Order: sequence, then C-alpha cells, then structure tokens
Amino acid sequence: MTISRRAFIKAGMAAGTAVSIPSVLRAQTAPADARTVRMVMQGDLSVFDPYYTTATIAYDHALAIYDTLFALDSKFMPQPQMVGKWGVSDDRKTYTFELRDGLGWHDGTPVTAADCVASIRRWGQTSGGQLVMERARAISNKDDKTFTIALKEPLGLLIDRLAEISGYPLFIMREKDADRPATEQVTANIGSGPFKFNHALAKPGVSVAYDRNEKYVPRSEASDGFAGGKVVKVDRLIWDNIADQQTALAALQAGEVDFFAQPPVDLYSAIESDPNLALQVLDAGGNDMWLRMNCLQKPFDNVKARQAMLHLVDQEAFLRLVAPDPKYGHTVTSLFGNNTPYSNDENTGWYKKGGDPEKAKQLFKEAGYAGEKVVILQATNVSWNNNASQLLAATLRKIGINAELAPSDWGGLIARRANKGPVEDGGWSIFMTSSSDSIGEIGDPISAAFLGANGEKGWYGWPQNDEYEALRAKWADVNTIEDRKALARQMQHIWWDFVVGFVFLGQYVAPIARSKTLTGLIEMPLLTPMWNMQKT
Repeated sequence: MTISRRAFIKAGMAAGTAVSIPSVLRAQTAPADARTVRMVMQGDLSVFDPYYTTATIAYDHALAIYDTLFALDSKFMPQPQMVGKWGVSDDRKTYTFELRDGLGWHDGTPVTAADCVASIRRWGQTSGGQLVMERARAISNKDDKTFTIALKEPLGLLIDRLAEISGYPLFIMREKDADRPATEQVTANIGSGPFKFNHALAKPGVSVAYDRNEKYVPRSEASDGFAGGKVVKVDRLIWDNIADQQTALAALQAGEVDFFAQPPVDLYSAIESDPNLALQVLDAGGNDMWLRMNCLQKPFDNVKARQAMLHLVDQEAFLRLVAPDPKYGHTVTSLFGNNTPYSNDENTGWYKKGGDPEKAKQLFKEAGYAGEKVVILQATNVSWNNNASQLLAATLRKIGINAELAPSDWGGLIARRANKGPVEDGGWSIFMTSSSDSIGEIGDPISAAFLGANGEKGWYGWPQNDEYEALRAKWADVNTIEDRKALARQMQHIWWDFVVGFVFLGQYVAPIARSKTLTGLIEMPLLTPMWNMQKT
C-alpha cells in the first residue's frame, strides 16, 4: 500500500464515508436490528471441525455451537462446564465425571456420557489430547450421565488438559460425529452449545449465521472468562466474510456490521476519531507473530537454511508494519514469549537489531541453496499477514533467494498449508501466523501443537527433533514452576540451535474495532466468546 493511498483512505474514513462498499455487499449487510449482531471475523470459515484444523476461526465457531467439559476462567484456572460433579480416587489414577442436568443436542436428543467418551477419544488423536491418551488405561461410560478416565499413572495436569483452549481444545460432539478419525472432517455442525448453526442461512464464502439456542441451560455461576454461565443476550449472529479490510471498516462505520476482528493498524486513528466506534483490546497479552517453515522440503529441510531465516528477520521492520506505535509492539526472543512465567534469555545471542542479512546469505550458501523457489503463503485479507508476507519476500530477494508470493484469503492459506508436497505440486515453503503471548498458549508446550517437534505426526511445517521432544514430554511430570522454568531453558536452547519450528517476527497487541452499541465482550486470549455480548 502506497503512502498516497493510505492518506486517501484515512481521509475518507475520517470523514465517515462508505463509498468503497460495493452495492452487492451493501445489500448483504443491511443495518441489523437490535437483537442481531453482524461480525467480520479473521477470515472465512472454510473448515468447521475443530479437530481437523487449528484455525482460530474454526475454534470461534466451535466455541459458539459446542460445549466443553471444563473451561478456563479469567485467571486461567479450570472450572466445570458440562461437568456437574467430579472426583478422583485415592491413588490419583481414576477420575469420575458426572454431567450436569439440562444438557441437550441441537437436534433435540440428550447429551450422554457416551458422547463425551467418543469426543475424548477423537480429541486424543490430536496433539492436544495425545498426552491423555498415552497415560489412559481406559475411558468408558458407566451410565448415561457418568464416565471415567482411568490412568496408568497419575497425571496432575489432567483437568488442565480437559480445559485447555490452545492447540486442539476438547469440544464435545455427538457420538456419531466423534466416532470417526480426526483426519475426516465433521460438517454436521450439531452441538449442545449456546448457539445453533443456521444451515439455511449459510452462504459458503459469503456469510454464516448462528441463532440463540433457546433450550440451552447456562450454569448458575456468573460469566468469568470462558467459564461460568454462558448467557446469550442476542437472537442471531451473522459472520460476514469481507475480504477487503477497508471495505469491512467502511461497513462498520456505516452501521452495517457491529464488530471487526482485525482492523488495519494504519486506520486506528480513524476509528478512534469516530464517535460511534471504539477500539478494544480483548487479549491484553498480545500476539506473537512468526513464520513457519516447511521442514520436509527444500530449502528448509536443511538446518542451515532455517538458521538463515533466524538471522535474516528484522523484527523492528515487521513491527513498523503491524504496530508502528511502540505501545502496541515489542520484539520477542524467548520461545515462551514475553509474558509467561517461562520466558527466558537462553541461547538468544542470534538476535540482532536490524537482523544480519550477510550471515543469512552465508548460511543459505552453506545449506547448498541452488535457486529453489521459496513459496510464501500470503493471506491478503489479514492485514498484518498480507504486509509482512510482502516484506519477507522482498527481504529474501535482496539476498538472492527466489521468493514467490502465493496470495489467497486466510481460508485458502489454511487449506494449502496441509499439503506436505513440494511447491511444484501445490506445496509451500513459508506461511505466517500468530499465537497468543499467554500461559494459555505459548507458555504451554504440551497443548500448543506448534510447539511440538514430532515430525510428520505434528503440526504444519512438520519439524522433527527427538532431543527436544524428550524434554517436552517431561513437562507434564514436572511438579514445580521452578523446575518447569529450568526445563524451559533446556528446550529453548535446542529450539534456537536447530530452529525447530518457527522464527519470530515480533509481538503486537491488536485491538478489535466495534460499534459502541455492542457491549459485554469477554476479554480473553485466543478465542472470542459470543455469549454475554449485547446491543444497546
């Protein structure tokens, strides 16, 4: 985006114009009534199954239509959600759970313990549940409302794992949906949560809709983070897929949408100057931006090429694109982020302000780089991703790397990143994403799938390092925070030596934009709860 165009857009937005909205879009986003909330989320909802992807948009969808056994409160402590009562045996090996009253599927059938057992087993096929399945001796239902998890050995983190929101959270599905491989997508969209997916109003690529589940019985406790009573105060949610961010903001200013998840940073001032709009930070810990390399294909199957990227990246340059105001952006060098108890400075000597392009060039040479195409997946409808991808491509070209951008919306990026093949067969070399800088995600190497290094069984990019994995496996058995801090330093040393999975681009705090008539948004990292919000 050129300076002149930015200046033009700022002026237009500050004046409250909405002339950039095509007429067909305006027809789709007519002003909503007081009981309907229209939202522009972070991309298109192209994958519905939360066990089939780690895309945030799919988890927001799951959080609306499904329910969970436990949920994290605002202090990141697990609290019962679908569970009414639970207990553990004296030897700490057998957990018994009883479902609370009033739980029912959207199709009118009751939620049973068999549904929970099937969902846990399916979750166990993902990195989020693998630890539980490795330790489990048996998972079975005793009656319609009661099930047990019997362990081979005690696992003090069991309840934390059942409540976790990062990696692959445990969402409870109907038995007939959960009784299939996690690699086979569930598309029925029948849950037991506070919202029902409106199949009749779904327009693939355009919009999806959710209706209040009038039969949902919230817990009696007050709403607290993801926990407590999920009280729905609107009748319908509509997620409009507006790929162009300036168009999305114009729709917000015109009152045609109420919520915009990722407003462009260069338009913050226009939002703040609009008396009808507000910026609100839902995740105070911020997000860590990083690039993920495909470790199965050239050139990043070679550790020297991965090390080259570590030295090439100039975090300050990327932050100038995403968070030019210093209050919104910071550099980050610890594998465990800036804001978790495990953040540390082990093996961070590689960091250099401005990067070190000459060293990067030399490392690519040592890796035997021979002009192979480096394909960067570029999400054009995610502002920071779009701009950062262009900067990275330009930076690579400056040191002689054959970098090529592959533009698509975020949904297209999600679909393509699953391809393990070479770029000639539709594969990829690099994509960019972000994670919450919080104990709930980057501070938890067990549940955060992207912190694994278990090869082709792992998360996109498929890095493998057995020494690191052996240390990560110890995390669940370390009892004190001091011991975990020591373990974190060992893991970080290996990570930056082998550049196991990703390279940081910086950390930023990203506010959402909303109409001032939309209130009650729950401030938590990673996901956006849809209950509790209301329009005034």
